[in-house]
Amino acid sequence: MKNLTVLLVFLSLFSNAQNSMESDINAIEEKMIAWRHHFHQNPELSNREFKTAKKIAEHLKSLGLDVETGIAKTGVVGLLKGDHPGKVIALRADIDALPVTERNNLPFKSVVKTTFLNTETGVMHACGHDTHISILMATAEVLSKHKDKIKGTIKFIFQPAEEGPPPGEEGGAKLMIKEGVLENPKVDAIFGLHIDSGTPVGSITYKTGGIMAAVERFVIDVKGKQTHGSQPWSGVDPILISAKIIDGLQTIISRESDLTNEAAVITVGKITSGTRFNIIPESAEMIGTVRTLDPKMRVHIEKRMTEMVETIAKAYGGEASITFQNFTSITYNDPDLTAQVLPSLQKAAGDSNVSIIKATTGGEDFSYFQEVVPGVYFFLGGMTPGATESFPHHTPDFKIDDSSMLLGVKAFTQLTLDYLNSH
Repeated sequence: MKNLTVLLVFLSLFSNAQNSMESDINAIEEKMIAWRHHFHQNPELSNREFKTAKKIAEHLKSLGLDVETGIAKTGVVGLLKGDHPGKVIALRADIDALPVTERNNLPFKSVVKTTFLNTETGVMHACGHDTHISILMATAEVLSKHKDKIKGTIKFIFQPAEEGPPPGEEGGAKLMIKEGVLENPKVDAIFGLHIDSGTPVGSITYKTGGIMAAVERFVIDVKGKQTHGSQPWSGVDPILISAKIIDGLQTIISRESDLTNEAAVITVGKITSGTRFNIIPESAEMIGTVRTLDPKMRVHIEKRMTEMVETIAKAYGGEASITFQNFTSITYNDPDLTAQVLPSLQKAAGDSNVSIIKATTGGEDFSYFQEVVPGVYFFLGGMTPGATESFPHHTPDFKIDDSSMLLGVKAFTQLTLDYLNSH
């Protein structure tokens, strides 16, 4: 009978603790939505998130966290130490906006204007980073009230410049890592999420292994010989060579890449050449992107692109060279860690609301964190239930339902406690 009484007392205490946590999560929703509206109305571009960082830091300090600012220019990190020893877990949110002019008529619409690369433009959270910030701020507040349940330490990483730093600057996850964000204390595992305007509120999607692509920018410089447009035989046409190179590059995907393994993409997005209709110019420049989800395919594609560019140009009497710039690595969900946290995601959302997806050829610099420590990245549904149309990321009409964020807090909270308690 005594043992039964002890068990009943334990179960009662556990139930009360769970109810208290759930109550705190539900209670934060209104505040979280207000934060999101504030950030949406006051967006800031990469490496310029000064006011955003200040508001984040003020909130984390108010919770009693150890706060460090100015990491990777405008990054903020809050450290929450639990009452019990254990592992170190990191939760990450990106905080920058995009040079996009908002077309929505939301009451909290952005009307911020700026000059970006010599072009007048609006500034908008057109990828949902305003929701990411608010979800992580709310998660920090909830967990700070339950230090007695935390076996270990939590790092809340608010990362600038996920969309890429301005030309000539460093930034983003790479710079945060360089400046030691995963050290002191050393992080054992990292988790991140991304809102998804194309899946309904209440859903979570994930994939083991590569979930988002490595993103590279390439520049091809073609050199020919200038001549009069009426006498092409007197010169070497770099525009013709460019056309042949573009055609050749596509055969790397269609004829040389094992697409049953993973998808891959080569896209030329910009060609610059010539001054007028009757001059064959001296040179041409092509700029584009390569997207890969498999490291071996990435190496092969780069090698073949380099060979083709040089050989095709030479075959037509010209010269050409190619350079690559890495923007992100493959966002790779560690298989063991994914299997470990999947039950936590299912607990937070319900089994039927968690599903596997195919990889996307979009990119994420969260991938750089995953190259250093095991990590898992998942998607959170943001489309209003019953809606018949979604609005893509990075567009003027991008839209997210405020009610989507609460599940983000539940998922982060659940996987954090489960991971730390299991270690």
